[in-house]
Amino acid sequence: MAEIIFDESEDWDKRVLCSDGSCIGTIGADGKCRECGKPYEGILPEGHGTESTHQTVLEETKQVSSDATESDDWDKRVLCSDGNCIGVIGPDGNCKECGKPS
Repeated sequence: MAEIIFDESEDWDKRVLCSDGSCIGTIGADGKCRECGKPYEGILPEGHGTESTHQTVLEETKQVSSDATESDDWDKRVLCSDGNCIGVIGPDGNCKECGKPS
C-alpha cells in the first residue's frame, strides 16, 4: 500500500473537489480534476490557479508514475477475489492491498 504524505503547509479548506460526485479528485491549477481529468463545472474561487511548489512537485511525480504504469501489461493483472477490495494479486499469490490469497 502506498504511503500518503500530507503537507502541513497546504490549506485543505481551499481545495476544490471534482464536479463528478463519483470521483475522489481535486481541481488543479489548470481547472481540471487531477484524478479523472474532467474540467471543473462552475466558477473556480478567486486565486485558485496559484499552487505551491510542493503541489507542482506532486503533479510531476504523478505524471512520471502514470507514464510508468501505462507501460505495464494491464491485461494480465488478476483482481482480488474479495469484491469489496480494490487490490490486485501480486507475484506471491496474495492481494497487494488486503493480503488475501487469490
